[in-house]
Amino acid sequence: MAYSFDPKDDIEAQWQKWLLANPIENFPTIDEQELKAQTIKDLSYVSKMDVKEYTLYQKWCEVQDRYPFETVTDLWAGETKVIADEEQRRAIAEIKANLWNPENIEDYLKLEPELIYVNKQKLLPELWNCIRTFSSTMKNNSNIGRNLNFIVKDKVTKKYLGVICISSDFLDLTPRDNYIGWSRELKTQGAMINHTAIGSTIVPLQPLGYNYVGGKLLALLCLATPIQELWEKLYGDKLVSVTTTSLYGQAKPNGLSQYDGLPYWQKMGFTAGSVSFEPEKTTRYKIRQWLMKNHTKKYFEWYVAKKPSGQPHKRDHKNRSLQFTYSKLQVPKELIKTAHARGIYWCPLYDKTVEFLRAEDTTGMKKNFDTSIESLVDIWKKDLAKPRISILKKKDKVSHETLFYDDLITLSWEETKEKYLGQVGR
Repeated sequence: MAYSFDPKDDIEAQWQKWLLANPIENFPTIDEQELKAQTIKDLSYVSKMDVKEYTLYQKWCEVQDRYPFETVTDLWAGETKVIADEEQRRAIAEIKANLWNPENIEDYLKLEPELIYVNKQKLLPELWNCIRTFSSTMKNNSNIGRNLNFIVKDKVTKKYLGVICISSDFLDLTPRDNYIGWSRELKTQGAMINHTAIGSTIVPLQPLGYNYVGGKLLALLCLATPIQELWEKLYGDKLVSVTTTSLYGQAKPNGLSQYDGLPYWQKMGFTAGSVSFEPEKTTRYKIRQWLMKNHTKKYFEWYVAKKPSGQPHKRDHKNRSLQFTYSKLQVPKELIKTAHARGIYWCPLYDKTVEFLRAEDTTGMKKNFDTSIESLVDIWKKDLAKPRISILKKKDKVSHETLFYDDLITLSWEETKEKYLGQVGR
């Protein structure tokens, strides 16, 4: 019989039902020594890369996997490579035809950005994924838990400006938590972590990003009233602060991020994190099969078990399962991780945000600033975009490049590295 999740079942009941429907003897057997050898081979290759090269490599692998193409033969044009999925083709064509690219250098002053919430309406999710995948060299990872995806468009021209995702916040960020005076008990058992979110995706399209610091515009829009209202409407929790992290932190030559000096965002130090290297997709699939057969209960907890809400029982299941596998296979530690501290930035939306998150008295709590879209956009235009474009004009460095990375679909890794490595982190 097939297994189906019942929200009334606790984890043990789920485990027994799933095991009954999936006898261990039916799982394929993976040769452990062969798996270890392949895992080490994959990790040996990527662990030699620095953070930027590995970031681009992950992006290339993602595009190759997510956007398969087929070769079509035409009587007149000969052989051409075409994306196999029609909806993906439509989304790419729509975005490329409607990228905001000003005719006049002052056209940014006419922009009226709007946030379009990406629900299940036809094509919207594919449009969001298309922008996210091809406008950033950072891998498009899906987040476990709460996610509010927004496409940012210009009301006037109907052109695309970028994408935002507001997600469940990181449970542990030591500098932020020390500043708040947050205990883990209060965050988890007190559920106060649900009153803060993270801007997990803040990606502008080009040339808005480079010429007009479009990333700063999107970071400000993460604080906008419509996002706060939708968070409370969908999840029932008041949103009182927003977190984000820089992509490269101390790995950048000047150590600066687009969030440094940005109004309302406070620098909170750096994460104690690292980049975990991953083996190739085929190897990851074999690892899952090996876990199913040899560590079945662990596999179940990571990939099958759910909370009553339907959310996964364990967060970050992919990283958990890989780290467990590396340990069991005795993969050399130097192949697994590289130190990579990211800058932490935090925005308290209210004057008593800290007191709220500590479950203290918040009588008379007021907004720290005007969070209307109009006010946030005005700050960006006057204080951020204007000085940026003025400097670029004086230096004759205004860019007209759109830098839409859809050609990664057909490029080899060596071609990708040669063409785009210099653009990572731009």
